[in-house]
Parts: sequence; structure tokens; C-alpha cells
Amino acid sequence: MPVELVCLRKSVLIVDDMPENIDLLKDILSEHYQVKIAKSGKIALSLIDRCMPDIILLDIMMPGMNGFEVCKILKSNPRTEDIPIIFLTAVTDAQYEQEGFKVGGVDFITKPITPLTTLSRVATHLKLAETNLRNKQLIEQKTKQLDNALQSAIVMLGEMGQLNDTDTGVHMWRMADYSAALARAAGCEASQVELLRLAAPMHDTGKIAIPDSILKSPNKLTEEEWVVMRQHTVQGHQILEKGEAPLFKLAAEVALAHHERWDGSGYPFGLSGKDIPLSARIVAIADVFDALTMKRSYKKSWTVEESLEHIQKDSNAHFDPELVEHFLLIEEELRVIKDKWSAVN
Repeated sequence: MPVELVCLRKSVLIVDDMPENIDLLKDILSEHYQVKIAKSGKIALSLIDRCMPDIILLDIMMPGMNGFEVCKILKSNPRTEDIPIIFLTAVTDAQYEQEGFKVGGVDFITKPITPLTTLSRVATHLKLAETNLRNKQLIEQKTKQLDNALQSAIVMLGEMGQLNDTDTGVHMWRMADYSAALARAAGCEASQVELLRLAAPMHDTGKIAIPDSILKSPNKLTEEEWVVMRQHTVQGHQILEKGEAPLFKLAAEVALAHHERWDGSGYPFGLSGKDIPLSARIVAIADVFDALTMKRSYKKSWTVEESLEHIQKDSNAHFDPELVEHFLLIEEELRVIKDKWSAVN
């Protein structure tokens, strides 16, 4: 059985409607590279879709679709945006060059074409493309490592505040998903929805500073103990605000204000209405809903209907009434989230 040989040479796609230009470029490049030909922009796009070249030599003035238009299409596609494109042109005009660089070209080869210039430009931009690819892969690797580290930090900080909760991990992320769903329903931007989803699990971080004698007390807390207990909001804020990233700033905001109440009867500052940050108003609803629907040693789980009814009754007292309306409208999404995490649990 014959062994299939793999060609390691880089591939160059020549896009030009003039046969003499194609023949000249093939003569110059074929000794060093795999050379592919397309005689129009449309054919080039079809060919690239099937087999991507390492670099493209693209004529500007072609019938139908010109080179600038082809370049725009390629640069708008994540699959092809990194392919270096060198324009072929007989026009030496600054405005023309400006347009070429604007649409994403990396260089120009001016006609009449010469071998040394062509080989030099192609080799240079292939090398630059390899360097850019390595750098991009390194950045993606580092970003993934940072994302993993950040996710771990969120889990650790969240669990610090829930050390006595046997359902910690599931509770944290289920409540976070409820918060994200409500933020989305309330019209928050996608980036803010995701930021809140990551910040929400850290809302009780400050409980790490509360003595076990209070956190684990089997009895109703005394007024003095409640004074200490309420400090978990301030303690959490003080821990989280030390982080410079927007995520931790948002988490600090949530930690401080998630026990404030719409009517001003909450803590630690007795804020009311929209003086309470939106993030904290959202998490307050999600946290209570999740707590109600969870089974505990001291209580049975409430149904979704019972929990939503309770939240509706507390609208305009504990909760932002407008957010409650949004929350009631996403009941089906809440059920999907609950079922998803029940399967994990």
C-alpha cells in the first residue's frame, strides 16, 4: 500500500483575472510554495472555504467582485481573518493604499511584478503570520489558565461563605444562574449578565468572619448576635473590594447590599428603592427563591409556585417590584435551571 506523502510547503493562493500575471507569479513562487489559482473573487472564496491557503496574493481590479470586497469578506470571517493578504496593483496612489490597509491587507506588490520583491514580501508575511499565530495561541492558553484560576477563586470565595452548607456548590451556581436569568430579563447587556453570574456566588463571602457559635447556633439569635451576623455584608465587601478586576468590584457591591430591602428595612445601611444597587436587588430575589426551593434539615423544600407566590407577596417590601414582575415572567426558565442543577445534585 503506497504511503501518502504530506507536503509541508506553505500554500499561496493567487487571485487574478489576467493569465499573464498568473503565469508569472506561478513561475516565481512554485519552486518554493504550493500554488493555487483563482481567476475571480467568487472562485477564490469558494476555494478558500474548501481549503485555506497560508497567504493570498489578491488583484484589486477584477470584474465582478474586486479585491477590496474579497478582502472585507475574508476579514469578517473568524476562520479566515488571520490569513495575510497582499494586494497586487498597477496603481500607485496613497488613497488606494490607504483603502487596502483599511480593509485588512498587509502589503502591496506593485505591477510590473518582479521575482525578488515578490519572494521577499511573501516570505516576510508568512513568517509574521507564524509569529502572530504562536502569540495568539499563547494568549489563548494564558487566558484559559486565568479563566480556570478565576473560576477556582470564585468557588473558594463562595464556599468560604457557605462552609456550613452541604449543598454549597450546587446552591452557588444554581443561584448564580437564577441571577443571570433575571438580569437578562431586566434588559442588562450580555457582558453584565455574565459578570453578575460570576459575582453572585461570592455574596456571602463575609460569613467567613462570623464566629461558628453564631453561624451554627441551633437557637434563635439574640439581638447582640444579630448585630454580629449582619456584619457579614460589610466583611464580605472589605474582602472582595481588594480585587481590582471589575468582577470583584461587582461581587463586593453585591456582598454589601444583598440584604438591603426595597422598603428600607434591610441592612447594613437601610437603603431603599433604587439606592440599592441593581446587582444586589437581583441577587436578593435569586437567593431567596433558591433558599425557598431547597430542602433543609429544618424545613422542607417549597414548590416553585409557592416560592414565586412568596416573592410576589414581598414585592414592594423586600424586593424591587419591577424585578419581581420580570422574575415571574421567566418561570419556565427558572424551572429549567432548577432541573438542570437537580440532575447534578
